[in-house]
Amino acid sequence: MVKKRSIKSINGWISIDKPSGLTATQVTAKVKQNVKAAKAGHAGTLDPLATGVLPIALGEATKTVSFVMGGKKRYIFTIAWGSERTTDDLDGEITRVSDYRPNKNEIFKVLPQFTGNIDQVPPKFSAVKIGGQRAYNLARAGVDISLNKRTIFIEKFALLNLPSADLAVFEVMCGKGTYIRSLARDIGRCLNTAAHVKELRRTHCGPFSESHSISLESLKTLVHSAPPSAYLHSVETALDDIPAVVIDLSQADHLRHGRPIGVRTKEGCPCVDIDMLVDGDVFCAKAGGQLVALARLTGDEIRAFRVFNI
Repeated sequence: MVKKRSIKSINGWISIDKPSGLTATQVTAKVKQNVKAAKAGHAGTLDPLATGVLPIALGEATKTVSFVMGGKKRYIFTIAWGSERTTDDLDGEITRVSDYRPNKNEIFKVLPQFTGNIDQVPPKFSAVKIGGQRAYNLARAGVDISLNKRTIFIEKFALLNLPSADLAVFEVMCGKGTYIRSLARDIGRCLNTAAHVKELRRTHCGPFSESHSISLESLKTLVHSAPPSAYLHSVETALDDIPAVVIDLSQADHLRHGRPIGVRTKEGCPCVDIDMLVDGDVFCAKAGGQLVALARLTGDEIRAFRVFNI
């Protein structure tokens, strides 16, 4: 008789320093298997070529993934001048070449065009959906696809180094939905040359940074030799920027069962401290020091839209 694998009720975040060569989905599967979690998901895809911070949500933390994905990200990457590729990075086949190599002054001059709110067309080999299918699946199948541009936000785009005439190292701080491969492709075209990403590392993703991250090998060791606190971050780590409101245990029970709670008694006296909130604000509802729900203030009521079973 085959013994079933023990599944644990584990809730929280593990930030992995992703190695090159694995997809974000493959890393997530390895983490899930190592900690024997019932549920896992990653916040912010990293291409196989890329390394760096990949936050993995476990259990109830998967309900907070969107907050990490919506957070600020920082990348250090190397652009290779001289060729465009099908994937816009080193893994793709060459589609166009150029002998022109931009100098430092030319690069500095165009960087302002790539900061602030800009329009960007994602790479054809990306997770963007077209008619319900991932663009990369269609591209691999040889389907000629066209992706719509989208508005993204680049807070910082800085040239860090020019190791040679063929290479340039950059730092980018950006918001959700930014494709570094597209930035490389577009800045190459803006400089009248061809370009692709040679190396890419993410150093920050929302509240997680390199200092929070561990390798898959370290995780495997820690799971067998240390308590979960050695590698697991709390569910609330993803909600650091969201205000918290304290409620009592009776009110918590209402939210857990889908019932709204009033912020004032029948006599009009406040029964929940919401002085720092305005109508429509989202906050963490907590009772007894425990996260109960993500809730929204709607008029004189608090309504939960995501309940946690921790």
